[in-house]
Amino acid sequence: MNPNPVNSIRLNKAISDSGFCSRREADILIDRGKVTINGKVATLGDRVLPKDIIKVDNKPISRKVEKTVYLAFNKPKGITCTTDSKTKNNIVDFIKYPQRIFPIGRLDKDSEGLIFLTSDGDIVNKILRAGNQHEKEYFVTVDKPITPDFLKKMATGVPILDTITQKCVIKKEDSHVFRIILTQGLNRQIRRMCEYLGYEVLKLTRIRIMNITLENIPKGKWRVFTNEELKQIQKLVATSVKTEEASDLSKPIVKIKK
Repeated sequence: MNPNPVNSIRLNKAISDSGFCSRREADILIDRGKVTINGKVATLGDRVLPKDIIKVDNKPISRKVEKTVYLAFNKPKGITCTTDSKTKNNIVDFIKYPQRIFPIGRLDKDSEGLIFLTSDGDIVNKILRAGNQHEKEYFVTVDKPITPDFLKKMATGVPILDTITQKCVIKKEDSHVFRIILTQGLNRQIRRMCEYLGYEVLKLTRIRIMNITLENIPKGKWRVFTNEELKQIQKLVATSVKTEEASDLSKPIVKIKK
């Protein structure tokens, strides 16, 4: 018998295609023995057919084909980027989208601004896997005047989390406000960088991810990606190439009230 029938797919892909979670999260569930195929405990690398019944924690997942969702959300401060329903003020419960979706990456609870949510497990992996090659732009307000030395050190690299941050683009916008473009995503990176240099972040707003900006998305609201935006993201994910235009801080990308 052919172990890989033509119409079979990997179990983790089948789970992510259902919108239940990303492939990475599916692998964790499988490894923990929480997934079954036709009543038998699944293992990593298993493949499934359309007729197979997949259960997670003994609950069947829906394998019906639903329209894939891609949302750009302006996250308010205080919302946690998790799908865990036990977490108060989690992002999924806040949005209350009728289809199962999950955030791509994170934006910490004390920060606000742009974050993507989707039901497409494939694009989650592609963006996160090449995450340190995709630009994310922020406006940051700190507790004391910004100096040339601060800007230089932030731009060239700061030692945090047992590494040196990658070079980045930064521009002073006001005495206490700067705009920064990162191409990596360390945990609470901007806050840690500022803290190392003796500054405290008072407000942090992400205004752009790749080719999509926060413009015209009110705080606490979301919108669907346009077809052109989605095509461009898929192109960026495929090539992992940054554009000069996206990196040009001399051109204001979006207006933010300070």
